[in-house]
Formats: sequence, structure tokens, C-alpha cells
Amino acid sequence: MVEHTTTEKNDRRNMARRTKPILCYNLDSIPKKKGSVELYDRFLRNAVKDGNATLVEELEIPPCDAKSWKVPSGHLWRIVCSHGPQVADMNCWSMDNPKEHFYSSKTRQIHATHLARGDRLWSNMPYLRPLATITEDTIDYGFDDDGAGVHDVIGSRCDPYTHFLMSSGEIKNNCCHSNLTRAALSSGVLCEKDVHDVLNVFMCTGFTLSTHQYFTKPSPVEIGDYIEFLAETDLIVAASTCPQGDVSMSCGGDGKP
Repeated sequence: MVEHTTTEKNDRRNMARRTKPILCYNLDSIPKKKGSVELYDRFLRNAVKDGNATLVEELEIPPCDAKSWKVPSGHLWRIVCSHGPQVADMNCWSMDNPKEHFYSSKTRQIHATHLARGDRLWSNMPYLRPLATITEDTIDYGFDDDGAGVHDVIGSRCDPYTHFLMSSGEIKNNCCHSNLTRAALSSGVLCEKDVHDVLNVFMCTGFTLSTHQYFTKPSPVEIGDYIEFLAETDLIVAASTCPQGDVSMSCGGDGKP
């Protein structure tokens, strides 16, 4: 084993502090989208508004509940705020092979902590391919002075196991993990083990600048706002309307948001 002097250790510490951030992934190196820039940025983004899309299915997710649905490759789906500020936890799986599903960690590494128009939802290894592309986001929040953004891939879903751990044994299944589990089971091909880390749709989150802890703010979503996706392959999608509403309180809180 090689021993290092205190001076050598301090040199390494100082070098790290002086070095500017190095992006881990070069976006120019990832596979290009299937179509042209114009296809994604203009045609698909405006397909519904310009009358170039036909509504195939419409469903409403009740409060504190979840639903699943199928989206064929090449079809668009929207998650719309219809009744008031509300966040949603979303999962998606390959229809042909549910073992392939959305991989929030790799998506975060490739794109950012919060997703925006043009970003893609990547699948887990060993498949690792884009399952969907975000074609529109009417909130377009960016990042605020606290470092908060919308549509995060940093937080997991609220779940009964963490609540049990942090509440001295209280059993509570009114949460997004349980909602998504019930939606997965309703698909006929999925179970609880298939539920995975989510895209937190409309959720406004970040890390505190002082302690670097995960935080939330009331969602800026308003009635009529939506996020829209293009299915890059045949998909099963599920979304839960979070029991915490616009998440204007701490996770696991018993108050009303």
C-alpha cells in the first residue's frame, strides 16, 4: 500500500475544489432521434393544435388513485392538469417485455435532474434505449433561485415502507407506490416488483443549497397545463395522482396540501 503525506492529500483536495465541473456524458455522443429536428420541434410539438393528430383514448385519473394504459409506438400521450394543482408519479414499461422499463437514474445522468422538452426517457440495462421523448411541456419552468425545477427524476415515489419506517410502524397504503402497484396489477402483466422509480410530473423540487437535501415546493402547474410524450416503442404507462396534491407539505404529512 502506498502512503501519502498530508501535503499530498491537501493538494488533491485543493485540486478537486479548483477544478470546474466535468460533464459525465457528452450529449453529442448519444444516438440521434429517429426523425429530424423539425419533426420533433415543430410537427410533433404542434400536431394536436394543427389538427394532425386524432384522439384515440381519453381517461381521467381520480384523486389519490392511479390508472394504466397502452401507447403504441409513434403515438402521443399527454398528462393534463384538469381540476387544479396536482402532481403525478409516472412509470412506463415496454409492452413486449415489461422487464424493460423507465430508468430514472440513467435518464438523470444523460439529461438533468429535471426533464424538459426534447429530453428522452431511457430504459434500464441491458436494454438502454429511449422509450419516449418529451414533445411539449407547457410549464417550461426552468430553474428558480433556490435551484428548484419541475418534472424531476431525483425523488422516488411516496411508499408505505418508508412511511412505516419513519412513523414507528404505521401502515399507510394511500401513496403513489401503492397506487402504481394497483394500476400495474390491473394491466394483467405487471406486479409490485415491476413498479420503479418515477418521473415526478409537475412536481417542483430541488436540493437545498445549504444542506443539499431533497426539498419540494407547491407545484406551479395550473389547469390546462400538460406534458406530452412520443412513444418510441410500444408502451404500458401508469400514473398516480399523488395523495399530497400539489406537494406543498412534507412527504408523509397528514395535513391537506
